[in-house]
Amino acid sequence: MVDRVLVTLDGEVRDADQPLLYADDIGVLRGDGIFETALVRGGTVCALDFHLARLRRSAQALDLPEPDLARWRSAIETAAKEWGSEEEGVMRLVLTRGREGALGSPKAGLRSGELSEAVPVPTTFVMVTGLADRVAAARTEGVAVVTLTRGISIDLAQAAPWQLLGAKTLSYATNMAALRFAARMGADDVIFTSTEHRVLEGPRSTVVIARDKQLITPPAKNGVLPGITQRALYAEAERRGYDCRYEPLFTADLFDCDSIWMLSSVTLAARVNSLDGVRMSATESVSEIIEMVDRGIERAGTIADW
Repeated sequence: MVDRVLVTLDGEVRDADQPLLYADDIGVLRGDGIFETALVRGGTVCALDFHLARLRRSAQALDLPEPDLARWRSAIETAAKEWGSEEEGVMRLVLTRGREGALGSPKAGLRSGELSEAVPVPTTFVMVTGLADRVAAARTEGVAVVTLTRGISIDLAQAAPWQLLGAKTLSYATNMAALRFAARMGADDVIFTSTEHRVLEGPRSTVVIARDKQLITPPAKNGVLPGITQRALYAEAERRGYDCRYEPLFTADLFDCDSIWMLSSVTLAARVNSLDGVRMSATESVSEIIEMVDRGIERAGTIADW
């Protein structure tokens, strides 16, 4: 069993202990790039098609070259095979704008009179590592969460699309700072809120609340990243008669529900066991929601049109 796997898009399995990035890679200098994180389970990548689709949407938002999804899929399959099926793993797909000043061939499809603009050569790779210790604890015991303001309005995503609020970019410094701040307060995770006291998302997760047979998550137009695990839960829950909604949530709604969930591609389902120091009791639906997330992720590999 290997502890790390690194594959480049040419299909080469690289030594993960050897340097890969150049010092002038724009992904390092400016955080200018995108990534996806997926769970490797049983030797396969969960919800792969949906991660590739989101990778493409993020690339479009950043005006990055169109990802060659066939090459990505091949490298992903190689990495998953190298990782094996004995243990779960975290797979990261990384695409940066490449080296500063390094340009490839001119863009295709130019009209007469347009200037020829060369395409940057992106840096691309797939990496698999083991799950962090926090993942097992979050799945079984839940997480202590604090609410922190993001200092932005829910209208920002639509008013200023260049803010890239709906893209999964490498610019994660603020998210990591929020998690460190939460740790100093004795918490495991964070729920970001807007200036209107609306619920947004976690630094690495989607927020969903449950009320009886109803599930609610904030809509993407509020500037949150569309969650793949959340979609998997909704797809399965709707089959079981749940009313699944995309609606704005106020912070107060978090204290007026049966349970709060932090959903992500690796941890999958983590129940909020305390919020801002207030204990959140487990309800009878907890085990069913966990089971629906697992079943939904399993189905995501076989559903053609979610």
